[in-house]
Amino acid sequence: MRIEPKSIAIGVEFSEVGDETELGFSKIHVLNGKHSVLRMTLNLQTERMIAHIDDGIGWMVFNNPKRHNALSLEMWKGISDIVNYFESQSEVRVVVMRGAGERAFVSGADITEFDKNRSSAEQEQDYGKVSAQGARSLSSMTKPLIALVTGYCIGGGLATALHADIRFATPDSTFGIPAAKLGLGYDYEGLAKLSRIVGPARARDILFSARFLSAEEAYQCGIVQFISERDTIESEVTDYAQRIANNAPLTVRAAKAAVNAYESQPDNQAIQEARTLVRECFNSQDYKEGRKAFAEKRPPKFNGT
Repeated sequence: MRIEPKSIAIGVEFSEVGDETELGFSKIHVLNGKHSVLRMTLNLQTERMIAHIDDGIGWMVFNNPKRHNALSLEMWKGISDIVNYFESQSEVRVVVMRGAGERAFVSGADITEFDKNRSSAEQEQDYGKVSAQGARSLSSMTKPLIALVTGYCIGGGLATALHADIRFATPDSTFGIPAAKLGLGYDYEGLAKLSRIVGPARARDILFSARFLSAEEAYQCGIVQFISERDTIESEVTDYAQRIANNAPLTVRAAKAAVNAYESQPDNQAIQEARTLVRECFNSQDYKEGRKAFAEKRPPKFNGT
């Protein structure tokens, strides 16, 4: 039985009293019946992230549909809070992340924030600390993570989806990293993950051309594991997640840790060199031109400086 969320608070210990559980400024109402079920909604500092727990599955929703779920600074903070809470709850066996609305999973970073929060390498460093914490919380999650993709999965959206262990997508979904059209740089970890999944040659194609991939092409190169129709994708993801939730948690956790360890074989010097190049992007004239061209709705004129 699916129960719509009511309330959860993060980072607060609680004790049950009768049919109500006090959680600071929040309450959990326990429904009596054949099975006790919790109605829950996560209390966050932003309305742009939503989370609830349903029958062993933690659901995380990027709730910025007016901007195609573009990731803002406050959303990155919310991601960390949600993941930390799900990790602390033994009843959560698997996590599913998805975008609100019909048009996008995540369409990338919220470009309207760039002039305010990411107009230089120094600001990018501050912004990067918050976004990196959110990304680390996804990449270090010990529980299986599934991405349910409908529509656009672009830029930071694709990087976010690549943190998932399994990715489902609708046939009309679109994937890509258009950084080269904006003059910005992507950090090593996200590009390394893309390269491990699709291979270095395909990663270069995606990054250099800044072109978009169809769901079918994304499936062929390993970005997507399953393609499902829009009217069935939620039920198929729920069934798949429930299959995982029904398996032995310690076995699943150990399997994930082993695969992650296999993937992680970095060259520290190369990583530092890559990060230096990323910082140079954010201090460049091309980055300013990319933002200006986007705002003026015209093609950018880059000169490599």
